[in-house]
Amino acid sequence: MTEKIKVLLSEGEVDAKIQQIGEQISKDYAGKQVHLVCVLKGGSFFMCELAKRITVPVSLDFMSVSSYGSETKSSGVVRIVKDLDEPLKGKNVIVIEDIVDSGRTLSYLLEMLKDRGPESLRLCTLLDKPDRRVVDVNVDYTGFQIPDEFVVGYGLDYDQKYRNLPYIGIVEFE
Repeated sequence: MTEKIKVLLSEGEVDAKIQQIGEQISKDYAGKQVHLVCVLKGGSFFMCELAKRITVPVSLDFMSVSSYGSETKSSGVVRIVKDLDEPLKGKNVIVIEDIVDSGRTLSYLLEMLKDRGPESLRLCTLLDKPDRRVVDVNVDYTGFQIPDEFVVGYGLDYDQKYRNLPYIGIVEFE
């Protein structure tokens, strides 16, 4: 089986939306510093581009979580693969995610991070698939709401391929 990628959101559309989100975060946190927490691996492309567009002071950290193991369906059990390097106490934290779908992993993650005492905790995602939501998760900054399609590009992958596409594409299997 081979795959074909159909463009869903062009590089220009993605770039313009990231600029818009960066401006909103800069406005919301005027006079403060924000601490961006990237959920690896997919969120890294989005976070790097977003950080360049935020005009208030920014610090970065990364974490990796898994709820899939070797399966394609979430087990519902969240495992911390790589934890944060810095404490969150007193920081204005924005969790950066590439895509929100079921909400299971993010719901768990946000509760865990809230227990670490940040000044504030918000969620920012490039893509949101509300049709897939199983657990209610409040997304504070959303790039695009997309249909329930398998998407790649801008950090999102299919079998570790296509992360480097500068646009968001739908995988079509032939």
